[in-house]
Amino acid sequence: MEWTKLVIETSNEASEAVINILMENNAGGVQIDDTNGANDVEIITYFPDKINIIEKIPELEEKIKSLSKYGLNPGKAVVKVSDVDDESWRDVWKKYYHPIRVTRYLTIVPSWEDYVPEDKLENVIRLDPGRAFGTGKHPTTSLALLALEKTIRGNESIIDVGTGSGVLSIAAKYLGAGKVDAYDIDNEAIKATKENLALNLVAKDVNVKVNNLLDGINEKKDLIVANILAEIIIPLIPQAKNNLVKGGKFITSGIISNKKDIVIKNLLSNGFIIDDILNEKDWYSIIAHVPMAGE
Repeated sequence: MEWTKLVIETSNEASEAVINILMENNAGGVQIDDTNGANDVEIITYFPDKINIIEKIPELEEKIKSLSKYGLNPGKAVVKVSDVDDESWRDVWKKYYHPIRVTRYLTIVPSWEDYVPEDKLENVIRLDPGRAFGTGKHPTTSLALLALEKTIRGNESIIDVGTGSGVLSIAAKYLGAGKVDAYDIDNEAIKATKENLALNLVAKDVNVKVNNLLDGINEKKDLIVANILAEIIIPLIPQAKNNLVKGGKFITSGIISNKKDIVIKNLLSNGFIIDDILNEKDWYSIIAHVPMAGE
């Protein structure tokens, strides 16, 4: 099969939103190159030749530029294109993804790599990037994983909102979580999550469903985690409050630096108490909880 390679020049703060746009248009996986500068990144993706992506380029560029309407700097918003064959496409992912010791207890390993844990504390998450993102290389995912590690004590009931590749649900199970529900609005993400769950037997009982945020969900959970854009986190906050027990934890990630204050403001105005704020590069993760009686 022939593949069309797209390179999108954008900004770090808009990268998650650009990835969402690409996934909505059936991109075949993404990788991020952030070596060009503090706020300049290149997002590299591939489309099968059966998709006439050339016709979509003007539309993609327009959507990326329109992110400025939502308070995101789209950067150059330039889309460049070239063709690659099927073997080259596979080799790209095998060259790009390698085992990553993300936290003390969590290491993400591509499904095709042999890997021996360095010590007995290490939990190996097997992952096939596929079309979904959330491989541990991006700060938003690594921060969410660290926040889970800091928060989970054992047997918690959890909802993973916007599960993507399923990596947070899998990590939660390795860290000792009880019942885990994973939701995503994207059918491709649901498919990728199920495939990745099958690679990690500890997560075989994770419940995966298509759902828009927590619409229609009315349960009381111990922990809710969401690694999504700040613009999507804000409407999720009151939904999370309604679905958490007293003392229940809410972990948010995917928050670019200039959106941190508004997320904190909305958390506080909805009655959450901030426990911790984690930071990597320009990205933040916030751990908050629903107050107990007397707090």
